[in-house]
Amino acid sequence: MSTLTRVEGAHAPPVTARQRPRTGVSTVATVTFMTAVACYMLLPVYWLFVSSTKTQGDLVTTPGFLTAEWNLGRNLSSLFAQQDGVYPRWLLNSLLYAGAGAAVATLLAAAAGYALAKYTFRGREAVFTVVLGGVLVPATALALPLFLMFAELDATNTFWSVFLPSVVSPFGVYLSRIFATASVPDEVMEAARMDGAGEFRIFRTIALRLMAPALVTVFLFQFVVIWNNFLLPLVMLQDERLYPVTLGLFTWQSQTSRLPELQTLTIVGALVSVVPIVLTFLLLQRYWRAGLAAGAVKS
Repeated sequence: MSTLTRVEGAHAPPVTARQRPRTGVSTVATVTFMTAVACYMLLPVYWLFVSSTKTQGDLVTTPGFLTAEWNLGRNLSSLFAQQDGVYPRWLLNSLLYAGAGAAVATLLAAAAGYALAKYTFRGREAVFTVVLGGVLVPATALALPLFLMFAELDATNTFWSVFLPSVVSPFGVYLSRIFATASVPDEVMEAARMDGAGEFRIFRTIALRLMAPALVTVFLFQFVVIWNNFLLPLVMLQDERLYPVTLGLFTWQSQTSRLPELQTLTIVGALVSVVPIVLTFLLLQRYWRAGLAAGAVKS
């Protein structure tokens, strides 16, 4: 046994420079660079948190990145009590706009992308070209035409005037088509048809599961886009009770010259508005790593 081991070891191929693990300077440089980038990205969040713990006086008299007297609890109480509790209403509006809008947009994008990837029909490439064109059009260019359309329908200053435009995601359709082409085998679809499954059942039970990682990505992108949307609600809404949190905080910030205490409330409100986005990413990040065929293979 020992002879065989020595013979096999004698004929083992030499370890080349490419196969040697990285050590020393390259690893330290990589870690240092990534740490610096992470700190740079988190610096505004740190400033936002530190500023949220200060009183109005400390906010204007102390350096921005240095802490002062801890006042976060009182600031949060003032935030949720301001104007008879209008901030929780804004937060709920944003959750409805972003959560429901992203869910509907993801479902529509999945259906459209799947159809463009798996069905052959006249004008398919023309439709996909139009979708790509929609990806390139900035949202600011669409705000005024959308306002005019909803004004003709007498539907401005309503929940639907912000919600309906949010359920359209050209980027989601593009990503869904690419992913459906790569992850939904034609052989699986043919086998399902031979077993008597209809087209809608194939899409619902097979395609959606295989496309799940991409659909989570579409949902997250659309959720963030809708949550940060500012121009469309600004154009569409006049009723303060329908404002999303971004537009509500903007109205407070525009009044700080007359009511200086709103400056602190605006900063604290911005900090609270970050929490739903962070939680959404943390809850859904594990699905990004799921296999393309997760749940399709029997154990």
